[in-house]
Amino acid sequence: MSATLKQPFGAAFLDRHRRTSRRAQLITLVALVPALTIFTAFWLLPFSRLLLMGAEVDRASGVSAYLTLLTHRQYLISLATTVTLSLAVSVAAVGIAGFAGFFLARHRFAGQSLLVAILTFPLAFPGVVVGFLVIMLGGRQGALAQTSLWLFGERWVFAYSLLGLFIGYLYFSIPRVITTVMAACDNLDQSLEEAARSLGASHWRVMRDVIIPGIAPALLSTGAICFATSMGAFGTAFTLGTRLPILPLNIYGEFTNYANFAMAAALSVVLGLITWAALALARKLASNALGASV
Repeated sequence: MSATLKQPFGAAFLDRHRRTSRRAQLITLVALVPALTIFTAFWLLPFSRLLLMGAEVDRASGVSAYLTLLTHRQYLISLATTVTLSLAVSVAAVGIAGFAGFFLARHRFAGQSLLVAILTFPLAFPGVVVGFLVIMLGGRQGALAQTSLWLFGERWVFAYSLLGLFIGYLYFSIPRVITTVMAACDNLDQSLEEAARSLGASHWRVMRDVIIPGIAPALLSTGAICFATSMGAFGTAFTLGTRLPILPLNIYGEFTNYANFAMAAALSVVLGLITWAALALARKLASNALGASV
């Protein structure tokens, strides 16, 4: 009798579990539909079209645009310059703003909120404005040129070179690092630092063995974001000069000046893949660093 009662009860339980599972799957599907629609419409379809277009014949060389990109010195130099510049900006931004963010997170003083607001203010500027500010500093009529003319009788100009572009990219990368590092430092377990100091560790030993490993995931992720932003930044570079050998300007030139859509697509695909690979690598390293610190 008891076995007979248990079977219907077990069947009813399994049936209720299946209905609940199907309902949860349906809710999940409905919740993902908007995101999947936007992803498909604004990324998957356009990027697929770019991939196919990049395989078409380049107007200048008469062969596939991908092959032209990999065999012509002009494009290889542009690719190497863009990657090197973006790496340099990322390392410099993390190095400079990392210490500033840590200091601001650990110290309280009068005017701190105002200082943080000023340091993060460049986030409100578009790339064109950043380029204009670099020109006001290092252009032919900029502050440095006027000062050097008065002191040495010649104008020192750097705004229209890769140095000017580096300074412009660094200018809008530093706020991203500061805000991220401040948030990471607020989440650090300070009891670990106190334990290290109680065991006789010096200030620099605590910084090396406790603090830096603790905020390493944030440093890696924000460095990757700086790299990705620098790789694709256009407004600042366009303001400083369209002859700079970087990929965004090459894409613009191939598309607008020469109507070479195949090469513009190939350059866009390569830029996107490099940026995606950098973000994926940073995410993996950040996960490993987080697991190691735990």
